[in-house]
Amino acid sequence: MSEQREGNAVRVSSEGATYDWLLLGDAVDRAASKWGNRPAVIFGDRQWSYADFAAEVDRVAKGLMALGAQIGDHVAVWMTNLPEWLWLQYAIPKVGGCIVPLNTRYRTDDVAYTAAQSESRFMISIDQSGPIDFRQMLCEAYAEIAGAGHLEQLVLTGAARDDALADAMSWDDLLTAGESVSDEELAARAASVTVDDRMMLAYTSGTTGHPKGVVHTHRPLRNSRERSMLLGHTANDIHMSYLPLFHLFGYGEVSIQAVLTGGCQVLFDVFDPAAVLAAVEDIGGTVLHGFDSHWGDLLRAQDEHPRDVSSLRMGTLAAGMESSTPIARRAQEVFCPTISGWGMSESWAFVSCSHPTHSVEQRTEASGYPMDGIEYQIRDLETGAECPPDTPGALFVRGYTVMEEYWRRPEATAEVLGDDGWLDTGDIARMRPDGHAVFIGRHKDMLKVGGENVSPAEVEGYLLEVDGVEQIAVVGYPDPRLVEVPVAFVQLTATAPSDVTEEALIERCRGRIASFKIPRHVIFVKEMPATPSGKIRKVELRDWALQDLGDPTHA
Repeated sequence: MSEQREGNAVRVSSEGATYDWLLLGDAVDRAASKWGNRPAVIFGDRQWSYADFAAEVDRVAKGLMALGAQIGDHVAVWMTNLPEWLWLQYAIPKVGGCIVPLNTRYRTDDVAYTAAQSESRFMISIDQSGPIDFRQMLCEAYAEIAGAGHLEQLVLTGAARDDALADAMSWDDLLTAGESVSDEELAARAASVTVDDRMMLAYTSGTTGHPKGVVHTHRPLRNSRERSMLLGHTANDIHMSYLPLFHLFGYGEVSIQAVLTGGCQVLFDVFDPAAVLAAVEDIGGTVLHGFDSHWGDLLRAQDEHPRDVSSLRMGTLAAGMESSTPIARRAQEVFCPTISGWGMSESWAFVSCSHPTHSVEQRTEASGYPMDGIEYQIRDLETGAECPPDTPGALFVRGYTVMEEYWRRPEATAEVLGDDGWLDTGDIARMRPDGHAVFIGRHKDMLKVGGENVSPAEVEGYLLEVDGVEQIAVVGYPDPRLVEVPVAFVQLTATAPSDVTEEALIERCRGRIASFKIPRHVIFVKEMPATPSGKIRKVELRDWALQDLGDPTHA
């Protein structure tokens, strides 16, 4: 394989094929050279052009270099959608670093584990967001994070206080430190970054234990770039950017595609559907994004207070499941045409995608077709043989976007990623005769709560620590808005304290683990249904949940 850098592009020749790979750290410079005076970011009453955007990225990049950041260093980012998040998104890879986006719904135990396990050398966090005190959670988690021996500098956006984080650097001090780094030094560093350097370490919940860090290089940027052309994004587009930037959907489908095409992103620190639609009307927004839960909220907000949304050109909707079809269909009628797609942290987002010219049926009842350089296989769950069209089976994906590994988890990597490059997604799908994939569900023990992956084993392990809990099993329970939510079945010991109640178990989770992981209901049972080998039969538990709680989707 040979590699040649030409301006902002890197030309890689391999096995007879040649591709121009754009490095993420160069993307904003490229945008500034093409669309310097055009609006790039709007946040509240503030606005930045692409020239401004590039200048802010460089200030942050120089600050990181002043702290001693080197190529390959991991930088954890824990903050809501703020302009600073965007500067970091491009500054970290520009200096050769690897961004570790942390979910803002994490709580003390979550953030302690991920910051430590990722071996992040630097961490940058918001201080406070509304009623959520990120600083206090970091104070509680700091001993575990620091004890891992990797973190060298914490940067906080708020003012200094006399607490466990007294040695943290402020955001302004980071920028001031960067003034000692010259433009030439930054340019030399950026020029030394390669396509195969680690660019992102994204945490995703697996079917067992703690979240796993998915490693990506700069290569998947090609996928985002090609899709932006497929969807016709241009510098005339105004994207509503409310999906969390720590999620691959917001990161790759909104922020990156806006930058690659010179579009403007209107940034929201929280998702408020009424505020989003007001902005569409006031600013002339052209593109909406989201899971069916986001679109459902937008539809309800439009019903309650109709807005002029005629400026909307299109939207992305992670559709394809039967449960999402009604919302996807109505979105076409109320807002704009939407395209569907499929992806996951391990494969990159929207590695399959439909086209705006496809039929409404294709765009609302399927999950698109594999993009260039991506292969799908549907394999029989029992035999592993490839299934014929329209036959459901396990979905395997192969291509340049597939993750490198799970960080420091070789056994977990080997479970899903073969030596031949095929990734076992854990999903069940079928390939239609027209080439479109239909996502059916998950054959691995995983929940997806409003687009968030939840590992039942992680929640189970957390509550098994409670005195009096003998066995616990967490399963999915249908939810009209979030698709599914966790429900915990609990078997108590004979000597369990009387205060082990549903309320007590749920309260134990609050403030300690992300809210989307917390069971919505706790059902106590005398005995768990089990297979002859002793494995809990979660299929039966899901049926029990419907019997005990009813089916809210058929209310």
